Amino acid sequence: MEQVLDIVPLRSFVAVADRGGFQRAATHLHLSQAAVSQHVRRLEAATGRQLVERSGRRSRFTADGDLLLGHARRILGVHDEALRAFDVADDETVVIGSTEHAAAQLLPRLTAVLGTALPGHRVRYRLDRGTALRDALGTGRIDLALLLGATDDPRAEPVGELDLTWYCAPGWTRPDGPVPLVAFDNPCALRTRALETLSAYGIPASIGAEANQLAGVHAAAAAGQGVALLATLGTTPEGLVECDDLPPPEPLPLACWRRHGLDSAVSGHAVGSLRRLLTTNHPLARGA
Repeated sequence: MEQVLDIVPLRSFVAVADRGGFQRAATHLHLSQAAVSQHVRRLEAATGRQLVERSGRRSRFTADGDLLLGHARRILGVHDEALRAFDVADDETVVIGSTEHAAAQLLPRLTAVLGTALPGHRVRYRLDRGTALRDALGTGRIDLALLLGATDDPRAEPVGELDLTWYCAPGWTRPDGPVPLVAFDNPCALRTRALETLSAYGIPASIGAEANQLAGVHAAAAAGQGVALLATLGTTPEGLVECDDLPPPEPLPLACWRRHGLDSAVSGHAVGSLRRLLTTNHPLARGA
């Protein structure tokens, strides 16, 4: 019987390479790890070659596996191109993770720009803390992440700097003692920048309230629990006013992180779009 290289196993095979493992490929494809493993075994049966060598929890492609990978990418490319020619191909989903700081103002604009820059792709977002987003990148659950703070990680590409502003409740006055801060739970780049800024000017500070979500920070600051340092892209949060009697903080760099194996065209369009948005649409943000 003539052997056949089916499309579904080939897609799983490529996902193992792009996502860096069977479990990450399974998460990306919404399959079980056992199903992905079965797909690879079907390809090995069809080719009569061992394609993946397993050692404990780790695995690597054999020389035959690398050879098939190149063919698999071309086969899938032609297959998907043929479906697109008849307008029946499913759009590929790009999952972008972001902290809440810039989500309300930045993400809607980014969605519109990427819709033009990446035809045939759907954009979906996940809002979470920075540490959780980095973990999600590592496991392949998201494709890109927008994160505040300097980095020399090779997965991160600087896209600009966000200006920061002190906010407080209307009528709030600075106390004689340490300045109470309303901050996100550690670790948080905004919290660190707030403490560093006040320390650099010799101003004592204490944490007056903590929250793990942006809404909690807004609520505590609006209740007069202290001042909050936020990146709002020029939009004052409801119930707060700018606090102008504290030293101006330095802006925080914003970087676009990408997962291992992501198509460079996708990450390149996202980085370029973010840079244009930060320099064109937001006068309070400084472009990279």
